[in-house]
Amino acid sequence: MDQADAIVVGSGLAGLAAAAELGDRGKRVIIVDQEPRSFLGGQAFWSLGGLFMVDTPEQRRMGIRDNRALALNDWMGSAQFDRDEDAMPRKWAEAYIDFAAGEMRPWLHAMGLRWFPIVGWAERGGSFADGHGNSVPRFHITWGTGPGIIEHFVRRCEDHEKAGLIQFNFRHQVDRIDMENGAAKGVSGTLLADDGAARGQQTNRDKVGEFALRAPSVIVTSGGIGGNFDMVRKVWPTDRLGPAPKDMVAGVPAHVDGRMIGISEAAGGHVINGDRMWHYTEGVKNWDPIWPSHGIRILPGPSSMWFDAEGNRFAPPALPGFDSMSTLRDILATGYDYSWFVLTQKIIKKEFALSGSEQNPDLTSKKWSEVIRQRVLSGKNATGPVEAFKERGEDFVVANDLSTLVRGMNQVAGGNLIDEAKLRAQIEARDAQIDNPFSKDAQMMAIHAARNYRGDRLLRTAKPHKFLDPGNGPLIAVKLHVLTRKTLGGLHTTLDSQMIGAYGVPVPGLFAAGEVAGFGGGGYHGYNALEGTFLGGCIFSGRAAGRSNSIA
Repeated sequence: MDQADAIVVGSGLAGLAAAAELGDRGKRVIIVDQEPRSFLGGQAFWSLGGLFMVDTPEQRRMGIRDNRALALNDWMGSAQFDRDEDAMPRKWAEAYIDFAAGEMRPWLHAMGLRWFPIVGWAERGGSFADGHGNSVPRFHITWGTGPGIIEHFVRRCEDHEKAGLIQFNFRHQVDRIDMENGAAKGVSGTLLADDGAARGQQTNRDKVGEFALRAPSVIVTSGGIGGNFDMVRKVWPTDRLGPAPKDMVAGVPAHVDGRMIGISEAAGGHVINGDRMWHYTEGVKNWDPIWPSHGIRILPGPSSMWFDAEGNRFAPPALPGFDSMSTLRDILATGYDYSWFVLTQKIIKKEFALSGSEQNPDLTSKKWSEVIRQRVLSGKNATGPVEAFKERGEDFVVANDLSTLVRGMNQVAGGNLIDEAKLRAQIEARDAQIDNPFSKDAQMMAIHAARNYRGDRLLRTAKPHKFLDPGNGPLIAVKLHVLTRKTLGGLHTTLDSQMIGAYGVPVPGLFAAGEVAGFGGGGYHGYNALEGTFLGGCIFSGRAAGRSNSIA
């Protein structure tokens, strides 16, 4: 006998979105998750809360002219779809652009979400107009960051829980999707021992029993593979990106382990674009880690100089915040798996942001007094979390002169790869471009262009200045690691999130949403992402599953 109309595997943002929509339809839902209830909301809790939206009031107030056609051109130029299996991901991309330029903001606004008034310009591209990147700022930071997004979906689900429509089963680790005659009939697996670990920490896998649940629909929303380095390396596209890094840091908790991908395939699902992934090049080791190998991403403004492990400056579009995949390829082509930012105190104050809700307590708090205290009244200092990394982070070197900085860089990296004379010559050449408003240096031109946008001039791009002028110091160097984050490919799905099998036919009763489905269709990003489309994709694909007419 069925115990529910649908079982949702995973209580992250996509799962909550699906369950909330099902509850609104009067459906009975069981949400199962291997983690404790304190982890409700999953990886989205730790995010900065950025959402890719198009032609919004926030954009218009900042003087940004955006529209659906421009956004679609940017998306397709970034995705670079080139495979037969990209047919459904392309449809998902078009559907998401329609959503982002239409219903998305008013629907979320009515739910209670609000956004920081200055729209961010993430992943700028830096090449041609029909290539990768955002033509205009579209990164809308949610007031309250990641927790400010999930709270509304948690509230909806808990309201349905009180009404008897949704049941949460935590510490339930799914080992099988049970199928009968090719159709989903439920899930079964292992009951895990209780664990009082703080949110995000690694929990035990101690078996205390077994379980089986029956329902005619199973929606898998279990996330990607970023917390499982072995799985990341197994699918790493060496031919396209170069060799997988030997040293990486984890941008997601250990529970982002990818285990439901194989379980879904065993039930009849089919993964496409498994070699497409999105890892960041600006990771630093967390001085106060929460999960294993915990790394934090620096969201940089455009002014830091970027050097490889031997002190050679990268060429455009490998500039801070412009083209993540091109930069990743360039770094790995050097034979090393790390790189360096070199910057000044003026730059770190204005341009360094750290990804994550816990690294932005002012925005997470939803208190304007905290935002003003941290970002306006801090004198020469950056925000508290950034200054803490500068002081305590093992990847940070701070010095009053270049000679001392270089000695520190070589000490941190081990060896003597950085030659002071070579580094000095490159910085001096860059500094010589500051004396007038013109430049042949592509990065300097990009900085001038960025400051044409009011938001960047106010908060994200420092006024051009000379690095070697002591008045702008101290000098800072940051060793940057590859940081695992998002799985761009995934389980192939229809536009209502129903899994498609290996032979192109939907599998009755099987659904997938969020990162495990490549955020829609098996990879609606293609090869490159435009930021704010991870959380947006979880919401959009989870909503599609919850509204599917195939769930009767």
